[in-house]
Amino acid sequence: MDSFESLGLSEDILKTLKRKGYEEPTPIQAMTIPVILAGEKDIIGQAQTGTGKTAAFGLPIIELLPENRGNVQALVLTPTRELAIQVAEEVNSLKGKKKLSIVPIYGGQSIDMQLRSLKKGVDIVVGTPGRIIDHLNRRTLRLEGISFLVLDEADEMLNMGFIDEVKEILEKTNPDKRTMLFSATMPKEIMRIAEKYMGEYEVMGVQKGELTVSLTDQIYFEVSNADKFEALCRIIDIEEAFYGLIFCRTKIDAETVAGHLIDRGYDADALHGDLSQGQREKILNKFKKRQINILVATDVAARGIDVHDLTHVINYALPQDPESYVHRIGRTGRAGKEGTAITFITPVEYRKLQYIKQTAKTDIRKATLPKVEDVINTKKQRIKAELAELVQEGPGETYLKMAGELLADNAPEEILAAVLQYGFQDELDEKKYTEIEDVAVDFKGKTRLFVAKGKKDGLTPGKLAAFIKDKCGIREEKIKQIQILEKFSFVTLPFQEAELVLEHSRKTKKGRWPLITKAKEGRKK
Repeated sequence: MDSFESLGLSEDILKTLKRKGYEEPTPIQAMTIPVILAGEKDIIGQAQTGTGKTAAFGLPIIELLPENRGNVQALVLTPTRELAIQVAEEVNSLKGKKKLSIVPIYGGQSIDMQLRSLKKGVDIVVGTPGRIIDHLNRRTLRLEGISFLVLDEADEMLNMGFIDEVKEILEKTNPDKRTMLFSATMPKEIMRIAEKYMGEYEVMGVQKGELTVSLTDQIYFEVSNADKFEALCRIIDIEEAFYGLIFCRTKIDAETVAGHLIDRGYDADALHGDLSQGQREKILNKFKKRQINILVATDVAARGIDVHDLTHVINYALPQDPESYVHRIGRTGRAGKEGTAITFITPVEYRKLQYIKQTAKTDIRKATLPKVEDVINTKKQRIKAELAELVQEGPGETYLKMAGELLADNAPEEILAAVLQYGFQDELDEKKYTEIEDVAVDFKGKTRLFVAKGKKDGLTPGKLAAFIKDKCGIREEKIKQIQILEKFSFVTLPFQEAELVLEHSRKTKKGRWPLITKAKEGRKK
């Protein structure tokens, strides 16, 4: 078994990894880090999301870059701004004491703020293709002197139509840089880029493991964004011994949710990429020792956490892909114990949930949130059981004496009721909870889909049905009313099956299969 010590990393980086809770390298890290540190070849890494590829390229880049250069030394290209932020956060958390400046550059963020950061001097830029080209055209970003270029999730950049922008950026970099390309799949277009723009390279692949979540009970609740926090509190309160991770999409969300939990009296804290290593270590130790029983985290901050016996993982926000979902919920159900994974979805996220279910080949069952009266009744039963246990153990002499004095002047029921009110008034107060609005996806009915190919493209009813059956796992009897016209086609499916096809189309757009969308009402035949 490889260890981080065996990969050639410095003592400072090893200490950083230990503080972050990383115990051993993932396969892609073990393969790539020594090769990059050796400084001889470019790298093509085939790896899924959630396999640790950010650290696979981030750690050796941090090791090899000199400090205080004042110019951009490395560029990491990502397909989305969410990934740009995540990668920048993680690389920043890995740098230890090394004086390197890392900034994310993406569309939607203030251009003035980016200009100020670039003017100050940046070592590593993590950006989306469109905004990087914008800065190149403005001459506010220069890439002639970079030592490293990373193409992260290259196939997604291809799917999203960024391939021309990627080529334009590559043309404006110096030829003697080191290039690393990471992709879950290797389409021909990606390999053509490698052949044209990379030097001598080594291909490293990590087989996609079987996504397995057999020891985890998986549940989803349909809830509006406004009611998510109330739903979370009910779930925590109805459990006898909740010990779990709450996943949020951003560090602001993580801090907000943790803050609200603390305000409401829960033992909680937040973990995200902006924390110092000392703060991170302190929070993790508190969680491992169960001084806090709720940890609210982002995906990036949670990587490398090794905490056993979690009762729950809660997806406060739906993860971005099936691999992230499995990676999150795999933290429960360890050591042969069954854990519970709960996912909150809004009605508009149902399609994405169906895609995760299908790809991860797992069952995520719908459940109903506990009512306020259910939570209160559960608490009452718990209090009665705990009091009965105290009676069995035998109360202390001081309390027996006080009880005798109180019973001398008062009715037993009234005294006991007063004690319960004194001790549990806040815990049993129904006013702490607010009503949750009923939201639901309409599973009934059928959906008519528009297919952007027709007879002139060689499409036939048999080919379309086979595609839907093979690629989306939909039974043939569910596929109805296929209509192939000259330039486009229509097909009708039950609601849930249609959502699966739409999600598959979204994930594979600009590929070899036709774009499929919901048919617009009144669309001319």
